Amino acid sequence: MTIYQNINRLVSYALKTGLVTKEDVTYTQNRLLELFGLDGFEEGFDEQKLPAAKTSDLEGILKELLDWAAANNVFEDTGIASRDLFDTKIMGLLVPPPSDVIDTFNTLFTDFAPQKATDWFYKFSQDTDYIRRYRVCKDLKWKAVTPYGSLDITINLSKPEKDPKAIAAAKLAKQAGYPKCLLCAQNEGYAGRLNHPARQNHRIIPLTLNKEAWALQYSPYVYYNEHCIVLNQKHVPMKICRATFDRLLDFVQQFPHYTLGSNADLPIVGGSILTHDHFQGGHYEFAMARAPIETQVKFEGFPAVKAGIVKWPMSVLRLDSKDKEALASLAEKILKKWRAYSDKAAFVFAKTDGVPHNTITPIARRRDGLYELDLVLRNNITTEEHPLGVYHPHAELHHIKKENIGLIEVMGLAVLPPRLKKEMAALSNALVAGTDISADELLTKHADWAEELKRKYKFNKDNVQKILKKEIAIAFSKVLEHAGIYKRNAQGKAAFLRFVQAVNQK
Repeated sequence: MTIYQNINRLVSYALKTGLVTKEDVTYTQNRLLELFGLDGFEEGFDEQKLPAAKTSDLEGILKELLDWAAANNVFEDTGIASRDLFDTKIMGLLVPPPSDVIDTFNTLFTDFAPQKATDWFYKFSQDTDYIRRYRVCKDLKWKAVTPYGSLDITINLSKPEKDPKAIAAAKLAKQAGYPKCLLCAQNEGYAGRLNHPARQNHRIIPLTLNKEAWALQYSPYVYYNEHCIVLNQKHVPMKICRATFDRLLDFVQQFPHYTLGSNADLPIVGGSILTHDHFQGGHYEFAMARAPIETQVKFEGFPAVKAGIVKWPMSVLRLDSKDKEALASLAEKILKKWRAYSDKAAFVFAKTDGVPHNTITPIARRRDGLYELDLVLRNNITTEEHPLGVYHPHAELHHIKKENIGLIEVMGLAVLPPRLKKEMAALSNALVAGTDISADELLTKHADWAEELKRKYKFNKDNVQKILKKEIAIAFSKVLEHAGIYKRNAQGKAAFLRFVQAVNQK
């Protein structure tokens, strides 16, 4: 199609999704013409005739616009990074200003319900192409039964890997300290650069949590339904403290249909961005939320709080109460005790050589009219045997998962590296054929695992994929067991209860 046809197709898409109204059509056409360096529509072209457009057409429309723009030197096409910068610039011309977005959200929140507001904002974030639907749908996702219930497994393919040209170009690009990080509120509307994504189509919703300025947005690489990020409007480091619990509980009071949690605030057991205080959550029931209380415990001085140890591979205390204040106060007491707690017999050390190791991953939700906090005990100590972390996936599982176990994995959703898609396809063929993979450069990392699987199963082309998905989930459950402080045996349970007793000591 011609550039003019594609401009009108994009305007039609914007009308269909509600990004613009019929009164905005001419204005939007002119802005797009300007972006593509065109003085006007070609003679004989009917600019008033807008073709029908479906939501699913957006990827094709943008591809044709990008191809034309690159061929006509509107931008330099150096690969996916430069194309993402330019197509975001295109979409930015269709997106209402922040004030309009905030007004719509607040009206829905006030007049209808919090869920109406988030439903609208999530769809809006997809319609603007901030969340690229056509990439997210390529992610591999499945559920598999494990000893801890049904776990969620994802191989995330929606975050594009840069090609060599883009990496080289980014190295030569001017380095800048604005925005300070990918989470800063200053990303809203930012043009981006080769080493920082464009955000002209990005909008955030201001929130007040614990009397502080925060904001709600969605992750562009959604790992689960309505994967949201709640960020401090100030660029301050992650820190788990009393205020963390107050903020989380304040949020789930305002948005009772959402779960919200925080990554831990130490390396190895923390998230990928420790320099900016933020939370992650969404409208999704994680496997850990379905896990039952295994052992009830009591904390002295907190009669309004029900507590227990969760049946989960990691070490989790669950607190429930109608009283937010009591819940946050007990969580603070547990955190302070854990920060300073050591138990040599359980290989728990608060510090070594002055370096702190203990922290908590907290998760908040509403359940049956109560406020609920899950407190996941974390420790980032390393040894010669486990240089990446004692309570981290051990080396025998690195072929499946080597990266940090952050909040999302803690809750029972595996975010596995994109490489696994290609590796599992090749491994499937090798298992069916019975070939030796020990010398295969791509698959050798899986060789020991493959031998173990061969002893358990007889593979054929009909069952191999199902078996691999099941076994990947089992491997992920072992990853979580490695990350658990107190192991799921009699000694581990006794050690966990020793910590509970320590919290109760005056």
